Amino acid sequence: MKIHLKGGRLIDPVSGTDAPQDIFIAAGKIAAIGRAPADFHANKTVDASGLVICPGLVDLAARLREPGYEYRATLESEMAAAVAGGVTSLVCLPDTDPVLDEPGLVEMLKFRARGLNQAHVYPLGALTVGLKGEVITEMGELTEAGCVGFSQADVPIVDTQVLQRAMQYAKTFGYTLWLRAQDPFLSKGGVAASGAVASRLGLPGVPVAAETIALHTIIELVRITGARVHLCRLSSADGVALMRAAKAEGLPMTCDVGANYLHLTDMDIGYFDAQCRLTPPLRGQRDRDAIRAGVADGTIDAVCSNHTPVDDDEKLLPFGEASPGATGLELLLSLTLKWADEMRIPLVKALASITSAPADVLGSAGARAGQIAEGTVADLCVFDPAAHWQVQPAMLRSQGHNTPFLGYELPGRVRVTLVGGQIVFEQRAPRESS
Repeated sequence: MKIHLKGGRLIDPVSGTDAPQDIFIAAGKIAAIGRAPADFHANKTVDASGLVICPGLVDLAARLREPGYEYRATLESEMAAAVAGGVTSLVCLPDTDPVLDEPGLVEMLKFRARGLNQAHVYPLGALTVGLKGEVITEMGELTEAGCVGFSQADVPIVDTQVLQRAMQYAKTFGYTLWLRAQDPFLSKGGVAASGAVASRLGLPGVPVAAETIALHTIIELVRITGARVHLCRLSSADGVALMRAAKAEGLPMTCDVGANYLHLTDMDIGYFDAQCRLTPPLRGQRDRDAIRAGVADGTIDAVCSNHTPVDDDEKLLPFGEASPGATGLELLLSLTLKWADEMRIPLVKALASITSAPADVLGSAGARAGQIAEGTVADLCVFDPAAHWQVQPAMLRSQGHNTPFLGYELPGRVRVTLVGGQIVFEQRAPRESS
């Protein structure tokens, strides 16, 4: 199918382009930018006047809930949510049931995802068998099955010797470990960030030291082994400072942060609002401000959704008993735009944090993502930067409607999403002509 995106504002963070340009798509790829190629006759023309055309979003953390947790969400519902949010590539975590620790499970997930013909799915394999932190998985076989890295999700490895051996093995074969810095003992039983808010509400806390002590350990092991590590979901000012120092030292480390943490603090828990029960927990304003600044100066490489759909009933429980998590695929773009507007960050730089930068974290696996250039695969997001929408359950395609932003009005609305040159999501047909 040949598609003409007409009159849009093309923003490509890789080339730094920010200018009105037409895009011509054929055979799943970008055939030309600016002028139509010879003998090009569009089967469909999309009027993108007043809209931004950018690379499809790349999300580094999304739980699709299959296999094992279909009562919370299905692959169909979450893939639909992804493309509705402009996400064309996403990384899924291994904490499914069964855990993604065998090649057959990874191949099955990728086969199911390909069958839906929507966003590209990049699985993380389990770093240890059953995520138990004892026996390292067969990384080579999992890589051949399609894994882009190895993770423990939110389950920390207690035995640092196991972690060191995993890093040594990963370094030898060029694999990347995706780790979340969390000391299992300091964080045990905690449901909110340690501090005045948790104390006032009588909630068991998770101190900042739970992140920084684990981060110190990971950084020291990276120094020893030289392994490439991606730090997942930083949550504290001290954690950001440690990452800044590690990068200045030249260690092969990258990191991300969840979009919720660009805006919320522990004060948003209010009167035990379970929608704000998240992992890691929301911290104070100082931490939130450091995270916002860290994304702005590049210390934090990417913003992710940390998409974790939860059954509605599990959010009706008391705060300490409610399941942690929030839906995020459909809010990633809007929350990033809101941060950029408040921080006065140029749109091209803001979009880099959810397109080209996370694609760089993926390395060779993300080579097809995060850029707009002639000859590249046409994975694109077309959105209206001037549109605002109110977050309501009925507006979300994800099966999980849990988010701290219910009732908020957010900027930016996705109008069209293309994956492999095919329109997989479109809204407001009056903008288009065929």
